[in-house]
Amino acid sequence: MTGEGGEASVVVHASAEELWALVTDVTRTGEWSPENTGAVWLDDATGPVVGARFRGTNRRGKTKWSSTCQVITAVPGREFEFVVGNPAKPETRWRYVLEPAGEGETRVTESFELVKPLGAASRFLTRVTTGVKDRRADMEENVRQSVARIKEIAES
Repeated sequence: MTGEGGEASVVVHASAEELWALVTDVTRTGEWSPENTGAVWLDDATGPVVGARFRGTNRRGKTKWSSTCQVITAVPGREFEFVVGNPAKPETRWRYVLEPAGEGETRVTESFELVKPLGAASRFLTRVTTGVKDRRADMEENVRQSVARIKEIAES
């Protein structure tokens, strides 16, 4: 990582293939993310392949926004990564890594990198519109909640 970021991991009693199908279905992200409310594939894309784009929608308090994302890594059963914004100069990079963790178990690690650090104006706007004082710390808490929820969903 070159920018600010964070990550969280959890061991899930599920196969890497099952977890891959879950975390790469961007239409379901709102089921586990505290901030994301879902996504739709764009440009006739139907799934996680490098270059596929999707639009994610988010909500924090009364503030709603959407972002265009592009898949940059898609290794079935192992890794899914996408960037928010222009792939040449992304704002944020999100990544899921799946690793064997024992008989019938997989470690899921979700991470983010704020590639384009928030300037003073962006930090102020974020605080005013969402009430979040420390965006990086908030995002780190979000990934902890996300992986815990992914575990609940996959094991139910």
